[in-house]
Amino acid sequence: MTAALARPASFGLAPWSLFAALIAAAGLPIYIHAPKVYVDEYGVGLAALGAVLFGLRLFDVVQDPALGWLAEIGRRQRGAMVAGAAALMALAMLGLFAVTPPVAPLLWFALTLAVLFTAFSFLTIAFYAEGVAKAATLGPSGHLRLAGWREAGGLIGVSVAAVAPVALASVTDQPFAAFALGFALLAVVAVWAMRRQWAGASAPHPNFAVVLRDSTARRLLLLALVNAAPVAVTSTLFLFYVESRLDAPNAAGPLLLLFFLSAAASAPIWSRLATRFGTKRILLAGMGLAVLTFGFAIPLGAGDTAAFALVCVASGAALGADMTLLPAIFARHLAQQVPLAGPATAFGLWSFVSKLSLALAAATLLPILQAQGFTPGATNAAEALSTLSLLYAALPCALKLLAIALLATTPVPEV
Repeated sequence: MTAALARPASFGLAPWSLFAALIAAAGLPIYIHAPKVYVDEYGVGLAALGAVLFGLRLFDVVQDPALGWLAEIGRRQRGAMVAGAAALMALAMLGLFAVTPPVAPLLWFALTLAVLFTAFSFLTIAFYAEGVAKAATLGPSGHLRLAGWREAGGLIGVSVAAVAPVALASVTDQPFAAFALGFALLAVVAVWAMRRQWAGASAPHPNFAVVLRDSTARRLLLLALVNAAPVAVTSTLFLFYVESRLDAPNAAGPLLLLFFLSAAASAPIWSRLATRFGTKRILLAGMGLAVLTFGFAIPLGAGDTAAFALVCVASGAALGADMTLLPAIFARHLAQQVPLAGPATAFGLWSFVSKLSLALAAATLLPILQAQGFTPGATNAAEALSTLSLLYAALPCALKLLAIALLATTPVPEV
């Protein structure tokens, strides 16, 4: 009888997992697929693409609080707004990959990505904000149960998006166009599956000051900023590290997939462990695993691809803890202590501080490498490679230790 009752409740969260997969699948092309397509097919220069991506990333960071405000004031129409944003995201993906640029390729790249960034950010904020209300209906540990389904779905979406164009290349001569069409179909299915999940209840007046006046909310936002920094560092340097430090450029794709699959597989495990042993304790354990993992990566060099595969498995698992437990803690605190702020408003700030780490990483790490004489794809001096290793592995260890200290001294609700 218990199993029969539990099964519908579990399947009731499947739309959340599917929608998370949609959002996550849209994030990957921004950083991996799109630049390669526009270099290979349209001859756009790397420097020009890098400048556009950096400008768009800053634009994306700045707009998140405004999108949180928009999601909150439009909560009564959130279902329709989400459907519209998903349609825009699908159209932007088709324009990016399936349409020959009707204007200069670099301009088309910037325009389509600006639409994609905006829709992606709005959907992420609205989705996580709606999860605060949904978790309240799931009983004890509702935030953890929802987070387990949501983050596992998102990580599976990232994994599939990472390999889809390569897999499609064996059946079509336009794999990226096929990928965009498949994404548009996924958008239709995911929006339909979530159609009854948007509560549409009356919303509190959006108020950033209410969130920022709460001391625990401020500390959790600071923790989100610091804790996102190690991932921002490793994401920025991953391809350079595999290509130049491990001397294994062809292994980058499989290693990245291994990392995301490990994160996806670990998400429900972290959720169950947190339910049993306490959210804060398990999150600290996940952070500790990240420190040990990247400490192990510091001395690796050319030929150590197999050892680095173990690093990808362990660091992916540690990321699963971060993505599952930390947003659940923030959502639970909002529900308990800051209900008048509006969850979308708060998650707009959460998204802002998380993306700020990515912008800061891109703005600081690459100039440091260049100053040390590092050149991607070339033979580099030992000093440049040593700097790359320290930035990729040692710096995340130090940042993660700071995040551990912040979490250890922050009172957080059990979820």
